[in-house]
Amino acid sequence: MAVWHCSADREGSYDGKDLDYYDRLHRNRGFRKVGYHILIFEDGTWEKGRAIWEVGAHAKGYNRNSIGIMYQGGLDREGNAKDTRTPAQRKTCKDIKQMLDYVYPGIEHVGHRDLSVDLNGDGVISRNEWMKECPCVDVKTEL
Repeated sequence: MAVWHCSADREGSYDGKDLDYYDRLHRNRGFRKVGYHILIFEDGTWEKGRAIWEVGAHAKGYNRNSIGIMYQGGLDREGNAKDTRTPAQRKTCKDIKQMLDYVYPGIEHVGHRDLSVDLNGDGVISRNEWMKECPCVDVKTEL
């Protein structure tokens, strides 16, 4: 399973937020190192965080059997959830999805929010059941 995340950074606040920044952020939260396997930056470049074979630290209860992918952004300037991906990020998201589909045929792509608990038991994770809005984009239709 590929679990997609946003960094929950406000639009326009990305200066100096590179792999080392997110690594320090996660270490300060008690992680061994950055929890994601792939990080996609505002300009569309991407870097490897954890090795694919390493257990991630990005989606409690799913880390052992998933690949964590984060794109930078996810919040507007006021801190509200928003798809802030740049055209370059959108392209890179599609490219990484294609690569994962090729390497892992049949891999399922979900947003972190899609792993929320189905509180009403109807088999659908509805917006009111999301534990958070991350990744602020519908992975099933937007990638």
